[in-house]
Amino acid sequence: MPAMGKVHIHRVDVHFGDCDPAGIVFFPNFSKWMDQASLAFFMACGVPPWRELVKSRGIIGTPLLEIHTRFLKAVTYGESIEVHTCIEHWEAKTFRHRHQVLRGDELVCEGTEVRAFITRDLANPDRIKAIPIPDDIKALCL
Repeated sequence: MPAMGKVHIHRVDVHFGDCDPAGIVFFPNFSKWMDQASLAFFMACGVPPWRELVKSRGIIGTPLLEIHTRFLKAVTYGESIEVHTCIEHWEAKTFRHRHQVLRGDELVCEGTEVRAFITRDLANPDRIKAIPIPDDIKALCL
């Protein structure tokens, strides 16, 4: 994984309800687990939960702007997988999370997510806007 800093491992136990009638993981569940891994990455790096950041700094979170996923091997219930997450690339207002989903040493799925740190738009509180990535948060993730 071309990590640009820390890597966090998010463990997932695959359940029967995660699978389609053929007994393989229903593909949107990989997106759900990558989303969980994204938040878990920040928490593991020491970034406060979004509910605290919204109170202290107005940061609502890091919504998803773009996603790419590649499926390599089937996964079924009763198996355990790990989502290895890092920040692959930083821009001024966005970053790209890379997720590699492993079953043991075997790569079964990989994906990237582009996300942005956002706040409410003061000119129109019904809208949100991307902000420059806070230096202190970025430093925690390196």
